[in-house]
Amino acid sequence: MTLSSSLSVNALSEALVQRLIDDAERLHVELNRTAGGTIIVDAGVNAAGSIDAGVLIARICMGGLGRVSRRIAFDAAPLWPSFIEVHASNPVLACLGSQYAGWSLSATKEQTGGKKFFSLGSGPARALACKEPLFDELGYRDRHDRGALVMEVDRLPPQVVIDKVLNDCGLAPANLVIAVTPTQSVAGTVQVVARVVEVALHKTHAIGVDLNEIVDASGNAPLPPPSPDGVQAMGRTNDAILYGGRVHLTVKSDAVAKKLANELPSSNARDYGKPFAEIFKSFNYDFYQIDAALFAPAEVWVSSLESGATYHGGKLERALLDAQWQAS
Repeated sequence: MTLSSSLSVNALSEALVQRLIDDAERLHVELNRTAGGTIIVDAGVNAAGSIDAGVLIARICMGGLGRVSRRIAFDAAPLWPSFIEVHASNPVLACLGSQYAGWSLSATKEQTGGKKFFSLGSGPARALACKEPLFDELGYRDRHDRGALVMEVDRLPPQVVIDKVLNDCGLAPANLVIAVTPTQSVAGTVQVVARVVEVALHKTHAIGVDLNEIVDASGNAPLPPPSPDGVQAMGRTNDAILYGGRVHLTVKSDAVAKKLANELPSSNARDYGKPFAEIFKSFNYDFYQIDAALFAPAEVWVSSLESGATYHGGKLERALLDAQWQAS
């Protein structure tokens, strides 16, 4: 497919990035500047962060093309009290062209002068560097003189990684902002759960559906409290989507709507049915040994513009979530 080159995800998210900087004190994030002027926003390493910070960073991640909000659900028998809701009218660009965590950024301990570093970069700056084959498939490259990147990691990036990002994006140091959101943090939990629609689109792409079919996308997932344990924190955010995430897609054709309703839900995966942290441990903490079909929302509705019909697939796993998140 070819996405519109007239939309710059970095330009569209620029005002949101500035708000994150200007409201740092209110959002409980800390600003760190490198000698060159790059701003590193600490949203959970040393800073406390906040839900509001996580929502804003999630919107930045979507290149300014997504609506992200927190909803409180104290209605009759809710799945969970707090939810993150997401919507995108340009879902392929917002989710795959910007939000998807697909840029591998690493450094050896020799390069850092200490511990080795690894993070998957997400957010609009990915579309400046275009280091992933996905951008060739999308037919999209952003051109802007400012960029923002999000890293889900528990320490601030070393200068060698910052320099790589600057070089690959073609940015002046003062024109780059990196937000760091550890999984164990409040903001990190929010921005991962806010990927509920992105996960659906990534699996849509993985099962071979033409992305031109996708017209609109929205979804929500419960927002668990973060865990101080890294594996448990990862487990909670993944469980929120895999067992509690709901997505509604609008597509062009009936055939695609039926296919997605049948194949998209996480229940199609070999490893479905156990808490994610338990699955992760069972594969000796090797993320890539887990059945990729698991990474999908629990429940989907897919509406066809061709026929006007809506197809449903998947189910929620309330008991599994309750057992993992609620104190006994």
